[in-house]
Amino acid sequence: MNVSQLRWTDDTGWTATAGGRASAAAGLLMVFGEGRALADAAVLAPLRARYPEAVVFGCSTSGEIAGTTVREGSVVATALDFADTRAHLACTALESEGDSFFAGRRLALDLAAPGLSHVFVLSDGLGVNGSQLAAGLAAGVGADVIVTGGLAGDGTDFARTWVVAGDTVSSGIAAAVGLYGSRLRVGCASLGGWDSFGPERTVTRARGNVLYELDGQSALGLYAKYLGVHAAALPASALLFPLAIREPGQDAVVRTVLSVDEAQQSMTFAGDIAEGAQARLMKANFDRLIDGATGAARICQTATDDASAEFALLISCVGRKLVLKQRTEEEVEAVRDVIGAQAAMTGFYSYGEISPFTPGAACRLHNQTMTITTLSES
Repeated sequence: MNVSQLRWTDDTGWTATAGGRASAAAGLLMVFGEGRALADAAVLAPLRARYPEAVVFGCSTSGEIAGTTVREGSVVATALDFADTRAHLACTALESEGDSFFAGRRLALDLAAPGLSHVFVLSDGLGVNGSQLAAGLAAGVGADVIVTGGLAGDGTDFARTWVVAGDTVSSGIAAAVGLYGSRLRVGCASLGGWDSFGPERTVTRARGNVLYELDGQSALGLYAKYLGVHAAALPASALLFPLAIREPGQDAVVRTVLSVDEAQQSMTFAGDIAEGAQARLMKANFDRLIDGATGAARICQTATDDASAEFALLISCVGRKLVLKQRTEEEVEAVRDVIGAQAAMTGFYSYGEISPFTPGAACRLHNQTMTITTLSES
């Protein structure tokens, strides 16, 4: 596998940042960047001309990762020139949040073919139920195929997100790339690093990804009470105080708020909140956030029998970025320290991460995690 990486800014245009070995026959071109730039056809046109055979795939972000640097207001493009792996793109409209499971199944149906080894999925970050999208896609491709990806970001504005799928750059869609080939080796992991606080409460009223009541009380009211002065900045401030949701017999997953409804006293999350589950507020622990990134990278290495990764996709939550602030690059550097300098790294800060916790586990939506996918061709 040969990899080239470039970065675009308003001031510099496209400049090379790493690699430079991918040929014009590269099969996959990943692009992550500011929504405004992605929607400008003139920005991506030089890339399409440079890699005419590539499947173009990406989304808007809350921060772009290139190597060990994290920037905003740019576009990062990474071309993957595989030795013996083929990429195929699928795309579908998200008719409504209730359509998310079936959208995942439609993507899976389009990708179904012999030799499917891995699936990357990206989705509009606002008009989707990420839990259902992941469930539908995973059910469709089967347990032997790992699914990883994430939900597009829009900084902390939560206004509009974009997905790039071939010639299409649009909101309101989900897209997936299937990778086919027997030589592809995939590692994946998703870990957090947040501390729980306050009492554990029971979800007494919820529908899909909308939470109404905890312990029979207004969920929004209780949440705002704990946030105190931060409540006025909802939903953005909720990124600093996610909820841990624990269903019987399952590992806890973290959920962050996408929007609030004062009239309904409800909160809409990126993924499902099940009635009867236990919910508890969480807060950041800086050292544990970095440890989470390190741990995820180590799991990826173990999953591939310590084979050297050639490429790594890092999808971390915008909430982690808000906590880490000027030290954000430390979690990316922690991943580099584990997987080595030979791997090209790209990725973005998201509104949700899609991955198994570890290879072999069920694919789920996560929030506030560092999710890593590594690729190499044996």
